[in-house]
Amino acid sequence: MNYNLPDLNKAKFRSRYQAPIIRDPVKLTEKQRQLGRGLFYHVITYGCQANVRDGEVISGILEEMGYQPTEMLEKADIIILNTCAIRDNAEKRVLGEIGFLQNYKQRKKSLILGVCGCMAQEEVVVEKILKSHPTVQLIFGTHNLPEIPAMIEKIMETNKKSVSVYSMQGNIYEGLPSRRSLPHKASVSIMDGCDKFCTYCIVPYTRGQQRSRLMNDILEEVRDLKESGYKEILLLGQNVNAYGKELDGNGDFADLLEKTAQMGIERIRFMTSHPWDFTERMVDVIGTYSNIMPYIHLPLQSGNNEILKLMGRRYTRDQYKELYDKLVARIPEVSISTDIIVGFPNETEQQFLDTLDIVEYCKYDNAFSFIFSPRPGTPAARMEDATPLEEKKDRLLRLNERLDYYSKIQNQKWENRTVKVLVDGPSKNNPEIYSGYTPQQKLVNFVKKEAAVGDIIDVLITEAKKNSLNGIQL
Repeated sequence: MNYNLPDLNKAKFRSRYQAPIIRDPVKLTEKQRQLGRGLFYHVITYGCQANVRDGEVISGILEEMGYQPTEMLEKADIIILNTCAIRDNAEKRVLGEIGFLQNYKQRKKSLILGVCGCMAQEEVVVEKILKSHPTVQLIFGTHNLPEIPAMIEKIMETNKKSVSVYSMQGNIYEGLPSRRSLPHKASVSIMDGCDKFCTYCIVPYTRGQQRSRLMNDILEEVRDLKESGYKEILLLGQNVNAYGKELDGNGDFADLLEKTAQMGIERIRFMTSHPWDFTERMVDVIGTYSNIMPYIHLPLQSGNNEILKLMGRRYTRDQYKELYDKLVARIPEVSISTDIIVGFPNETEQQFLDTLDIVEYCKYDNAFSFIFSPRPGTPAARMEDATPLEEKKDRLLRLNERLDYYSKIQNQKWENRTVKVLVDGPSKNNPEIYSGYTPQQKLVNFVKKEAAVGDIIDVLITEAKKNSLNGIQL
């Protein structure tokens, strides 16, 4: 078969590189614009905000082809699984979903099943799908979005598989079609790819070399969103702090943050930050502008210096604590969340206790904690590991107990206070209960008086829970 298959060795290649900018890369033929007329699509997205943004682009491309969205799987003529590769559980979940969707394929022979995203960039996964899941006809990678129309056209004409996954440094695509999933909050990709190569992480292989969009293109997108009524934008990248490093004379992330804030959009957020690239000026800019939200996601991963070195994280526990102290001192009422991995190969009990010590120090508002999941092809996956799984599970349980304790403590600080909430919409179970987020990214469920999606309203917090706040609209 003439397939473009992923290649891990090509994917890890790096050089001095400024990615080519390709504007309006999706150029549909008249035939491609008609392929989806009268047909329906359904995109299922897993994983991070970058995947969510890709899902919006995939939806936009399909709608330019004439497809209409549907939430009913039995009605769909094409179903695309937009996947995540960060952990083994995500892979198992997607493969299970493929098995479930085969039932729909048996009932509707014309149904196109597709798999894309980060999992599609992994050699072992694509081999597994081609061997064990013949009902999947469409496979494309993170670099292949502009090819979607031609790939679907090929399947419709020949009823044969279409597989195209590039392992490359990557391009910058400007002007991709998009169907925004929310009317009031939008993600703006400022860069793609990553060059950090943390030893446990598959992202540099699935997303390519770090490549930043030009600042003027980003600001123009933000301006268009503001004029369209969006209240909040999320500046998005695998490591936003490193934005612009490969571009001469473009400015860095602190410059981009400041210029975005000066445009006057109500709320600005960003993710994800790597502690290594968090500059003093970034801290100052965040603390200066009230429309840059006081919420920082600052992945720790481990609190032990030896493990941090094995992970390739480039900072020490003391450097992390120093940055944390600067953020807390400079940004009023800042909320900080984190990522933590337990059970990295051969992690000792004392090394785990060093992580708990950082948790006690930082008292995080929120955290995402996981047992180490070896990703094929990464250096950490090749490390011998003598730590039993049961011991890792026990550590995760102990860690989560402390994280939950501090999350509740941090939320209790907001009881009997009035907060500004950007309204997301009503509860599915009770139309009188609405939800939204504070500047600190605290989820608030509240009894509404007059509130519509996209409003920024005052809510009195009446109760703090572990993962959310309850309140009453004033």
